[in-house]
Amino acid sequence: MSQVKYQRTIATETSCTGVGLHTGVETTITFKPASEDFGIRFKRMDVHGCPEIKADIDHVVDISRGTTIEENGVRIHTVEHALAACVGIGLDNVLIELTEKEPPVMDGSSIDFVEALLKAGIIKQNQPRNYLHIDEAVGYTDPKRGVDIHIMPSDQFRVTFMVDYKFKTIGTQFTTMDELEKNFAKEIAPARTFCFLSEVENLKEDGLIKGGNLDNAVVIVDKEIDQSEADNLKSLFGIKKEISLGANGTLNGKKLRFDNEPVRHKALDLIGDLALLGMPLTGHVIASKSGHAANVELVKKIKKAYQKKIAQQLPTQNVFKSAMFDINSILGLLPHRYPFVLVDRIVDIVPNKSLTAFKNVTFNEPFFQGHFPNQPVMPGVLVLEAMCQAGCFLVLNSVKNPMEKNMFFSSLSEAKFRHPIIPGDRLRFEMKLVKFRLSTALLDGKAYVDDKLVAEGLLKATVVDRLKV
Repeated sequence: MSQVKYQRTIATETSCTGVGLHTGVETTITFKPASEDFGIRFKRMDVHGCPEIKADIDHVVDISRGTTIEENGVRIHTVEHALAACVGIGLDNVLIELTEKEPPVMDGSSIDFVEALLKAGIIKQNQPRNYLHIDEAVGYTDPKRGVDIHIMPSDQFRVTFMVDYKFKTIGTQFTTMDELEKNFAKEIAPARTFCFLSEVENLKEDGLIKGGNLDNAVVIVDKEIDQSEADNLKSLFGIKKEISLGANGTLNGKKLRFDNEPVRHKALDLIGDLALLGMPLTGHVIASKSGHAANVELVKKIKKAYQKKIAQQLPTQNVFKSAMFDINSILGLLPHRYPFVLVDRIVDIVPNKSLTAFKNVTFNEPFFQGHFPNQPVMPGVLVLEAMCQAGCFLVLNSVKNPMEKNMFFSSLSEAKFRHPIIPGDRLRFEMKLVKFRLSTALLDGKAYVDDKLVAEGLLKATVVDRLKV
C-alpha cells in the first residue's frame, strides 16, 4: 500500500491548451488546488453559471472511445486522461476548469498533464486519505468480446493488463504496474492513445476523433491500403506528405515510446476510469481486453458491492467533519424541529438524482420511552418519516427558491420493514428521485444499518408554497 496516508492537492494552479480529441474544440484545462474532501471535479467555464460536475461513476453517460460525464445536461467528454494524471501522482482534491466541453488531448497521453501538475507542486493536507480496501473479488466479464476484468485483494493498488488483437503489428501485449505514485509518471503516463487503421474512417463517420491526427495518436496498421484510401487518410488527418505503412506496424512509421505502448495506454485509461469511484483503491486489477465500457462496469460493481463498507468507514474517517450538510444546514431548509428532526447529516447529494443521509439512533430518543420501553425498537412510521425528510431535502435542492417551498407526502407504496432498529444503530438513507413532474415527486427510499437493508418504500409527495408567518 502507498506510504501516502494523507490527502494531497497541488500548491498552485496550472494550465494546458490544445484540441479536444473527439470534439475537435480548442480548449484550455486548468488544474486548481482544492480543499480537503473536495475530490476531483470538473467545471465548465464556457457554460452559464460555470457548473461543476463531480468525477463520479453515477455521472457517466457515454463510453464511445472515451469516458463522458454529464450533470443537468452539461457534458464533459474524454475525462480519463486528466483523471489518470491526477490519481496517478497521488492527488485527491483538484478542481479542473475547462474552457470547452473536452480536455485537450495534448500528445494523446497524460504526460503533459503530469508534468504540469508536478511543476505546480504537491502539498499534503491534514485530512487522512480514505482508501477502499478490497477484501473480496469483484469482476465483470463479456464472453462475446472476450473481455475479463477483476479486482482482487492486495496489499496495494496494482494493475495487470493483457491485450490480444490477433494482428502481427501488436499481437499479445502485457503490462503490470504497482506502486502507482512512484511508477505512473514514468511507466504509464507517456503511453499515447491509439486506434487501428481499419477503424479510422468509421470513427470519423461516427463524429469522433475530430481533433485526432498523427501528432496525438498512434495509428496501428492492420490492413493494406490502395492509393485512394491513402489520399482519403491524408485528407482526414490533414497530412501533406505521402502516407506510408511503417515497417514497425504504425502509420507513417511513428516511433513507439515503449514496445508495448498500446497496452500501457489501456492501463492509463483504466486508472482514469477507476478514479470515478471517488476514492483510492487497495486491490489488484487484472484485465484482459478491457476498454472503457468494461472499466465503467467494474467501477459500478465495486461501488455496489462495497457501498455498505464505505458507509461503515465513514465514522473512522472523520467524514462528518467535512460532510456536505450538517444539522444546521438541514434545519435551515427543513421546517421540522425537535422532536421531529430525524436526519442528522447529508453526506452526498446529486440534485434531481440521489441523496445519502444518516441518523444516529440513541437511547435518548423520546419515542423509546413509550414504544416497547422494555425492548426499545424505533417505530417503523418514524423510519418512513426520516426517509421523507431526506427525500424532502433532495427534492427541495432540485427546485428554484427552495426556502419558499415545503413538501407534503401524499402516498406510500411497497413499504417493507425487514429488521428492527434499536438504540446504537446508525441509519443510512439512500434516496433516489425516480420522477419529478408538475411539482409531484416519486422517491425510492431505502434504509440500511451497516450492511443490512432494514426498511424501504416508494414515496410520493407534492411541492407546495411555504406559508409566510
